[in-house]
Amino acid sequence: MKNTIEENNRRNFLKKCGISTVPFLLPTAAMHAMPWSENNNTDTAKNAETAVNFIYDGLELSPRQYLEVLTDIDQRKPLEHDFYGNGGSTKQLEEEFAKLTGKEKAMYLPTGTMANQLAIKLLNGNNTKVIVPDNSHVFRDEADASQSVHRLRLVPTGKDKPYFQLEDLKNTVKYIDKNEVFRSGLGTVVIENPIRRANGTAVPIETIKEVSAYCKKNGFKMHLDGARIHLASAFTNVSLKEYASYFDTVYVSLYKYLNANGGAMLCGDAAVIDQLSHQIKILGGTTFQNWNNTAIALHYLEGLTERLDQVVVTAKRLIDELNKIDGISISSIDNGTNIYMLKLATNISSAELAKKLYEEYNIRLRSGENDTMRFAVNESLLRRDVQEIINAWKNVMNQIRK
Repeated sequence: MKNTIEENNRRNFLKKCGISTVPFLLPTAAMHAMPWSENNNTDTAKNAETAVNFIYDGLELSPRQYLEVLTDIDQRKPLEHDFYGNGGSTKQLEEEFAKLTGKEKAMYLPTGTMANQLAIKLLNGNNTKVIVPDNSHVFRDEADASQSVHRLRLVPTGKDKPYFQLEDLKNTVKYIDKNEVFRSGLGTVVIENPIRRANGTAVPIETIKEVSAYCKKNGFKMHLDGARIHLASAFTNVSLKEYASYFDTVYVSLYKYLNANGGAMLCGDAAVIDQLSHQIKILGGTTFQNWNNTAIALHYLEGLTERLDQVVVTAKRLIDELNKIDGISISSIDNGTNIYMLKLATNISSAELAKKLYEEYNIRLRSGENDTMRFAVNESLLRRDVQEIINAWKNVMNQIRK
């Protein structure tokens, strides 16, 4: 009887999601190749518009979905192309980001790495040193661009910490001043918020205020790598404009949760932003048209704050309920944002859980080693009723424990 009830529940769930017949249309080999892990081809995802993922910061649009969204945007108001970044949705997006951050201007760049690197280069002027967080994207993930391309020396601080504090910064400055015979200037201090390598940890606003006050007093410029800053804002209740007010320049990604295929926005004073076009051209980053990215980002930017606020509320209810299931423990991270840690009982296989959630309920989970994994929440939570998602987890856990 119990098996019959669980099967009926599963079929009702699938019927509501419109995917009840899909498994019967795919050969067995294809089903085993479906994307329940992070290594997948989203083009083959079944009914992607109803998919819930606990892997990414955003919706993870398939190529078909991306085209459908662009078509919908165009049908409501015909898309206008830009010309080398001028006009159309690119101009509109730049204007919106200038307003959101409270900065004089904003400009589209093809990548976040270029946005970070050019911000640092232009802020630093004739100075040669930049202080960066030890675990930052600028220091660890940008192929030594500051050194090899821009002739800047990155000085890391806050080693083995999620983020550096004012005392760390002061000590690093003192170390530089004391130990270098041929002194060259320190021009810029970088903060990343939230921090990718610290599972989305947000830098406390009080820490940012302290560092900002110190930098202004000592004549240092400040750059914010805010690739995922909207997520920090949603989970800390600090507005994007307030975060941005403590920095000279702010970079925001267009593909983390704004669901574009790529691109970045760099916001700041006109004196800095007006220099970007020439710098982008020098680095070979000038592209003929960018509307396909900026139109998508502009579309998802509208109402983003309200939707992310809803994600925060929905995630709390979901996690509270999932933690009641025997064998599941989901814990938050200190100063965390949208990433939690999911730990399973030793008798539960994360790979099996991820496989069944995907195959039976179109829910995607990154399976991990030692049955512990990252559990990220995003807008895909809003695609379905939260109780249905909870029931799916309960049903799969009941199957696995048998």
